[in-house]
Amino acid sequence: MSDWLWILWAVLGGILIVAEIFTTGFVLLWFGVGALAAAFAGFVGINSLVVQFLIFAFVSIGLTAASRTIFINYFSREKTGQSLRSGVDALPGKIGTVVSSSNGALQEGAVKVFGSTWTAYPAAGEPPLEAGERVCVDSVEGASIYVRRVGGEPEWRAKTLPE
Repeated sequence: MSDWLWILWAVLGGILIVAEIFTTGFVLLWFGVGALAAAFAGFVGINSLVVQFLIFAFVSIGLTAASRTIFINYFSREKTGQSLRSGVDALPGKIGTVVSSSNGALQEGAVKVFGSTWTAYPAAGEPPLEAGERVCVDSVEGASIYVRRVGGEPEWRAKTLPE
């Protein structure tokens, strides 16, 4: 029986690797590789179940620990200190276009940013907004944004058509 034990390890490895396709944890793959390593050990003549199990355990745990370290170092934002910003939190620093000039005592206007139109006010020290101007979102307060002007037209936008 111990001469054919490697076949059981190989089948277990195949099952674990295929099962990884249906999970999101990215752990079963390494246990499948560990089972294949134990199967290889049995195939080359190491017939002790204890030794095969130790090979399985060391390879599986080692690969799992190594992959976690690699994923944290290369795919995590923990090192940079940045977090993923979305929704309203992502607005500051984004460029928009004034679609409605400032009016009234509060200089209320409207700015389109990422396809959404926001109630906008000029930031402290900024003149009233004029339709068509490019602005940068300075801050968000409630459902309103405060904006500052951005200088000039973008480099890729031609002012006149080439002749």
